Amino acid sequence: MSDDPNGPPPLVTPQDQSNDGGEKPIFLFSHPKIVFLYPTFLVAVICGIISFFSGTTSISLPGPDGQEVTHLVATRAGEITTMAFMCVFVLNLIVLAFDFPRTTSLTLFFFGAAVAMGLFLLFHFHPELFGVIGKVFESMKPVANTSFFFMFAGILFGFYLLVLASLRFDYWEVRPNELLHRHGILSDLKRHPTANIRIDKEINDVFEYLLLGSGRLIIHLANEPRAIVLDNVFFINKKEQQLTKLLGALQVHLTKD
Repeated sequence: MSDDPNGPPPLVTPQDQSNDGGEKPIFLFSHPKIVFLYPTFLVAVICGIISFFSGTTSISLPGPDGQEVTHLVATRAGEITTMAFMCVFVLNLIVLAFDFPRTTSLTLFFFGAAVAMGLFLLFHFHPELFGVIGKVFESMKPVANTSFFFMFAGILFGFYLLVLASLRFDYWEVRPNELLHRHGILSDLKRHPTANIRIDKEINDVFEYLLLGSGRLIIHLANEPRAIVLDNVFFINKKEQQLTKLLGALQVHLTKD
């Protein structure tokens, strides 16, 4: 090797940035739709706390043997808490069941939901205004106790733990020169070069984007006939910016001959 300044120029070769302390790899996870039930999970916890303190009241009534028996009766606060939980749960299920790809559909949904909830509350609290229909709504008094709310939240929390564990066994790692797919209990690894890679971003549901910044990433590889589709990628705009920066940069390593 010579340090002659008049000698040939140093050789320029592309290198993986991660090997030289450059850009960190980007991890991509595809999530199941159950993660979008987190508003219902939070409301269930809040309703459980409210119900614990003011959801029921105790009254004493004479029993069959003449002795007084204490009964737990739902309070007005308990009824309202249950109705609030049901409304959030129904809206959350609509988010999971249907896609709202445009802002117009989002506006129509909010309008329809507001009208439906307003009519329901009007029927429930003023049944005399609507005759027979009002009486039907008046008879509907769903009441859930503290155990129901906490059990519901506990079940969802258990599913979230399972989802979190499953993500460790199936995810993608993007580096400047390669795309790695790690999957399976033993972390099987499949490598793909990032040469001529193309990544598309889609936001198919406005609600899912509002809840977790979620969207779909479609990865097109030169050596793969089928595109790689990752649904429900969290904070997709940030991921897109990171991918653009990582894959658009080229680091060179200078060597001397």
